[in-house]
Amino acid sequence: MSNQILYLIIGISLVLFLAIVVAYVIISKKANKSDYKRIQKLQKGTKESKFSLEILLQKLYVTYARTPGLKRYILKLRRRLEIINLEDEYNTRKTASKILTRTLLILLPVVFATISITNKNPLLMVILLLFELFMVDTLIDGSVDKLDNKILKEQLDFFSEIRHAYHEFNMVEEAIYQVSQDDERSVSAQGEKIYEILISDDPEMELEKYYDVAPNSYLKEFAGVSYLTKEFGDRKIDGSSLYLKNVNNITQEMQLEILKRDKLNYVFQSLSFIAIAPVLLLEPLKQWAVSNFAFTDSWYNGKEGMVVQIIILIIAFVSYILTRKLKDNGSTNMNTKNTENPWQKKIYDKKIGKKIVDMFLPKQGTKEHRKVSQMLKDSASPLKIEWLYTNRIVLAIVTFLASFVLFAHLHTIAIDYIYTNPTTDYNLISGLSDKDKQSAMEVTQIHNKFLDRYRYSNPNIKEEAIQKDLEKSEEYMDAQDAEIEKNAKKIYEKLQVIKKEFFQWYELLLAMVFAVAGYMAPIWLLYFQVKMRQLEMEDEVMQFQTIILMLMRIERVNVEIILEWLERYANIFKPVISKCVNNYEAGAWEALEEMKNEVSFMQFIRIAESLQAAVEKIPIRDAFDELDSERDYYQEKRKESNDRLIKKKAMIGKVIGFAPMVCLFVGYLIIPLVFIGFQSMSGSMTSLKANK
Repeated sequence: MSNQILYLIIGISLVLFLAIVVAYVIISKKANKSDYKRIQKLQKGTKESKFSLEILLQKLYVTYARTPGLKRYILKLRRRLEIINLEDEYNTRKTASKILTRTLLILLPVVFATISITNKNPLLMVILLLFELFMVDTLIDGSVDKLDNKILKEQLDFFSEIRHAYHEFNMVEEAIYQVSQDDERSVSAQGEKIYEILISDDPEMELEKYYDVAPNSYLKEFAGVSYLTKEFGDRKIDGSSLYLKNVNNITQEMQLEILKRDKLNYVFQSLSFIAIAPVLLLEPLKQWAVSNFAFTDSWYNGKEGMVVQIIILIIAFVSYILTRKLKDNGSTNMNTKNTENPWQKKIYDKKIGKKIVDMFLPKQGTKEHRKVSQMLKDSASPLKIEWLYTNRIVLAIVTFLASFVLFAHLHTIAIDYIYTNPTTDYNLISGLSDKDKQSAMEVTQIHNKFLDRYRYSNPNIKEEAIQKDLEKSEEYMDAQDAEIEKNAKKIYEKLQVIKKEFFQWYELLLAMVFAVAGYMAPIWLLYFQVKMRQLEMEDEVMQFQTIILMLMRIERVNVEIILEWLERYANIFKPVISKCVNNYEAGAWEALEEMKNEVSFMQFIRIAESLQAAVEKIPIRDAFDELDSERDYYQEKRKESNDRLIKKKAMIGKVIGFAPMVCLFVGYLIIPLVFIGFQSMSGSMTSLKANK
């Protein structure tokens, strides 16, 4: 074991050394080019003489961007960080490089540990290494979420200073400009951008552009309210500035969101690790069980043990994905996938790929097509329906082929165990001594010679014929008849096991069942996402109430403007609100009525009814007067709703997160020990009685 690890470390070191040499040669060649020399000349005298971490991070960014595999992660990071580091290329590269470097420093030791522990089990090693690739996404998302939470907390101080600056200047744009001069905060860049929008020639168009890149909805609301106040002027409501009241409403929303995120992070901070931990504990637990309970060796090193290992790996993989989906803390998780030219699109654009996918794709206008399209909208998935079905078909094919590879490997394991397992008459709970084990292995090696002969030349040989061959062989020339008969029987039994270890018809059936499960998995995942999003319906409606509360007292605001704002900040209800906005010109009442009929959530229906009343009967202020008069009640209700949501997510998350660990200890340790122990004791007692 130690020699193998040493060879592995030496091999990895040589590979890294060769990679460094190749990189040095490539960089040296580039250094000789005229453009590179010209840049060096321009840089002369401006470089730092000492080591600079920031320069190192910038160079690492370029290296990551050129390295296959790492390029995907650095670009994913970049797309998210571009939103936070608004128009700051230097900081975007530095932060992306820093996060990816930290992730690799955490992951590489885990990879080396996995290779060291599972070097005798290549299939498990490959599965674990693939599984650890998903850990990169978790570490990256966690790092970016911290930055997202940081800027959200900075906004509390930012808005507090806006209030004081507004009292001093009594001008929205001047107040924002003054507060944004603090370069230490990330949110200051967002404030400067909002200031530039307000003083631009076409602030409305610039504001629409900003809505697409704002880090969170609260900055969108602040930018929108600031624009409306600058455009239509401020008013006094109950002796206070309407603009400052609206800023205070946004601040209260942020405080609730920060508390919600902190609680969710506290609940889920270890669940992802708990879900993935059983994967790393499989091999150590197996080694411990075999070393302490020798009678379990045949189970753990045989086909049954490998099947249970694969089941636990699948459960851990599914639990890990569901836990990540469940943890979604409501932050503005911008889609970082390549939605313009993903691999699904590349496959679908191929003539043969399109032909295959279209065979499974439901026809447009059918009930199935509408159902799947609606599910994609409800789950906020960036996939098109063609890409979804490409995912399903590819996953089904991969699952089918992986099943064949798995079955073939299981047959190989079973046959190898016959050839390597010490041959004994009975199993003792304490196992075999070294001397007995050596004698048993000598018997196994003798049996292997006969197995090789019969396996390929005469697999249907009878036990009597084996016995006659043993009598004529050199190994059993001086043996007694009872011993020859016993060994002939064992060889025959081993041969029957080997004969059965080939591809069976039911394995084809199982592969097809697994392929169907793989084909359905993307739909099941969408369904899970839809259910999780439905839990947050009440929270989103309460956000709508806050937006309406801010808009209803501003002059010249009408129902259509309110709908446009709701559409901008909607998530779960976005499809129905967008449809209503599109149909509004054809008939306001009818469009709102249709929106109301498409939703079953009562609190949203009440908002739609109030908007209908504001269209024809009463002013907007009167239609939503209860929002202002019962503001404290709605705030308390929002807190209670968040607490219920967190408790429900925590309960589901704990069940999903602990499922792999329970399966590991119950299905992979306790049950095998109990049942195999009873069987071993029963077999040992029977053998002892027979020998007497």
